[in-house]
Amino acid sequence: MSPFVAPHSLTALIAYALWAIALVLAVAACRTAMVLSGQVKANSFTPGVPHGSEAYWRLNRAHVNTLENLPVFAAIVLAGWVVGMETATFNRLAVIVVAARVVQSLIHIASGSVAAVTLRFTALAAQLVCEVWMALLVLHAGNVF
Repeated sequence: MSPFVAPHSLTALIAYALWAIALVLAVAACRTAMVLSGQVKANSFTPGVPHGSEAYWRLNRAHVNTLENLPVFAAIVLAGWVVGMETATFNRLAVIVVAARVVQSLIHIASGSVAAVTLRFTALAAQLVCEVWMALLVLHAGNVF
């Protein structure tokens, strides 16, 4: 057993990646059900083009949105780890990013209403504020400013 204890920011990064995996498994389950039920052929899932039910498409988009933001979060967390950024603030911000991402995804999956889109945007804004704050902490710790 390694004596290394991962900071909460690295644990949050793994949780984010696991959330992306959970979403792709949900997409795969929906696609499998559609193919096995004869609703569609296995090659009919054109990327970027809406297909399936509205709920399925929202799930698909929630997954893609998660993947789009994962590299940014990973870069910030890993850069923080490199410069030894293991402060309570940095770690707390990382956990908030993941919680806000899960909330954003769940809202996205649940509804496409105006209220849901507004709430979804609020969750995204929370993530972006936390990520910018984290990036500034890393830059400061790295003596960039």
